[in-house]
Amino acid sequence: MTTTRDLREAAGTEPITMLTAYDASTAAVVEEAEIDVILVGDSMGNTVLGYDSTLPVTVEEVQSRTAAVARATTEPLVVADMPFLSFGVSEADSVENAGRMLKEADADAVKLECGPHTVETTERLVEVGVPVMAHLGLTPQHVNQLGGYRRQGTDEAAARELLELAEAHEEAGAFALVLEHVPANLAEQVTAALETPTIGIGAGPETDGQVLVITDVLGLSERAPPFAEQFGDVREEMADAVESFRTAVEEREFPAEEHSHHESELDDIY
Repeated sequence: MTTTRDLREAAGTEPITMLTAYDASTAAVVEEAEIDVILVGDSMGNTVLGYDSTLPVTVEEVQSRTAAVARATTEPLVVADMPFLSFGVSEADSVENAGRMLKEADADAVKLECGPHTVETTERLVEVGVPVMAHLGLTPQHVNQLGGYRRQGTDEAAARELLELAEAHEEAGAFALVLEHVPANLAEQVTAALETPTIGIGAGPETDGQVLVITDVLGLSERAPPFAEQFGDVREEMADAVESFRTAVEEREFPAEEHSHHESELDDIY
């Protein structure tokens, strides 16, 4: 079983692999592929819950899907993504909401979209036994403040601030750091500055690991971000299967004899 210590020890050695999953069947496939970490991301808002952003996602929704993923797997580290306003508002709420992910959903850790306000939150959660994965760069929960899903850390001042925040969260006890949609040379320097492993998404090849959203990897997304790659075309396969089902029903080819059961005693009841 992958642990937070395993990830720390992997920094600078073997690449870390991480994918999102939001249900038991997908999580089982991800585990079979020997992925190190499953993130039950608040990206579920866009990918499976039908929201326009991650902002409406609730603690209960993340908790339910994290529990499903945890029940279906034993080997990957399962990380629950803390949704918008579930942390960083008050210390008590942050601890309670994050603690529920471990106590009630069987997560191994939580992820926080970070800023200056989450350094103390990270430290407090770690103090009470909740492992924290930090997340810097593009943080989708701040989409309204950022004015869209734009690349972050693109000038010297912003880059220095990001590096300082990364170091502050490492000092606060974060066991790993996600870097999203930042210049590759900035991600490389942040990785070099930290002992904590970095996991990139749209951050170039020099981070300690890589993460993508599972629907992008499978080709289920209608639109994938420019830094993602579709490694399959499951959307087309699903469309073909559904169309084949409709055709079989309309042409009375399904269900066939092998899909049905007959009881001889019931032949003459009407």
